[in-house]
Amino acid sequence: MSVTVYEIGLEGLDALAGVDALCLFVAEDDRPLPGTAGYVDWRLCGALSRVLKQGFFTGVKDDWLLVPSDGRIPIPRIFAVGLGARKNLDAASLGVALANAARVLDKAKVDSIAMELPGGEKVDEAAQAQALQQHFLPAFKGKRVTILADKGLAKLLPVRKS
Repeated sequence: MSVTVYEIGLEGLDALAGVDALCLFVAEDDRPLPGTAGYVDWRLCGALSRVLKQGFFTGVKDDWLLVPSDGRIPIPRIFAVGLGARKNLDAASLGVALANAARVLDKAKVDSIAMELPGGEKVDEAAQAQALQQHFLPAFKGKRVTILADKGLAKLLPVRKS
């Protein structure tokens, strides 16, 4: 499996040509949307924020949403995954969320995925890297994983940087 890293931001999103899907982890208390989710929402002209405001998808644990990108980013499908409250996110719940995401993405026949690993007060960069390696990568059957990360996390990931 190929694993690469791009920096979080619009340039990182624009570099993701050839990726099947983007997985966004959204907590129910993330308002406004942070990180990659915020950049994607910007590119989608607030579509994610509207869905959140309408209550169709709220970010509660195990909440899922599939949104087409309509060509606004180079990835056709966007999967939003509810994390529950970010203040409750810890290493164990992150591992469960990543393993569940891998299973759902496999059912959707995703061969290449891009995502930002969620963090929080109880989840530092080392826990993020460990959760990726122990929970997501073993469960994901696709061929390519791209992580959108800041430089601190990127240093902890044993991947090829792009």
